[in-house]
Amino acid sequence: MKFFKSITLFEYFLWGGGVLAIVLSFVFCKNTDWLNLIGSILGCTGLIFIAKGNVIGQIISVIFSAYYGYVSFMMRYYGEMITYLGMTAPIAIAAVIGWLRHPFQGKKGEVEIAKPKKRTYLAVLVLSAAVTVAFYFILRALGTANLWWSVASVFTSFAAVSLSLLRSPFYAVAYACNDVVLIVLWALAAAENSEYIALTVCFSVFLAEDIYGFVNWLKLRKKQTQAGE
Repeated sequence: MKFFKSITLFEYFLWGGGVLAIVLSFVFCKNTDWLNLIGSILGCTGLIFIAKGNVIGQIISVIFSAYYGYVSFMMRYYGEMITYLGMTAPIAIAAVIGWLRHPFQGKKGEVEIAKPKKRTYLAVLVLSAAVTVAFYFILRALGTANLWWSVASVFTSFAAVSLSLLRSPFYAVAYACNDVVLIVLWALAAAENSEYIALTVCFSVFLAEDIYGFVNWLKLRKKQTQAGE
C-alpha cells in the first residue's frame, strides 16, 4: 500500500495513458492475440515500478522477457529472441538479487542508487560492443530479418540491462535508445502485418516511461545523497 501512495498523479497519468494507448492500438489493429496485449501492459507496468526504483519492476522484466522472446521468434527477429531470453532475462534475474541486497536505508521498495566510476561505464561500453560483434555473425547465420537494426538492438539491450544491474540512472538512457531501435524494427514489421502496429505503440509508451525513469532516478539519487549526509 505504501508504494501506491508514493505514486504521483503524473505517474498515474503516464501509466494510465500508456495502457490506454496500448489497448486502443490493439483494438484498432483488430489484434486477436491476447498474449500480446497482456504482455505489453505488463511491460508498461514494470517500467513504472523500475522508474520508482522498486525491485518488483525487475521481476516483471523477467516475465516480459519471456513474452517478448516468444513474439520475436514468431516474427523471425531471432536477435530479439536470443537477446531477451538468453541475455536480458538472466541479467534481470541477477538485478533482482542485486537490488534486494541494496535497499536504500532498509526500504525494500526503493533500491540504493549507485554511482559507478567512469572506468565501469567504459567496461560496459567495450563489453556491449564485443557481445554485439559476436551476435552479428550468429544473427546473420540465422537469417535474421532487418539484421542491422537487430544488431543495434543487441548493443543497446546489453548496455541497458548491464547498467540496470549496476543500479545506474543511465540504464534508462540505454533503454530509451533501445526503445527507438525497437520502434523502427516493429514499424518495419507492421508494414507487412498491421497487427504489429500495437507493438510499435507499445515501445513508444516504453520510450516515454524510460525518459521519465531517467529523470526520476536523478531525483532519487539526489534525495538519497542528501539523506546520507
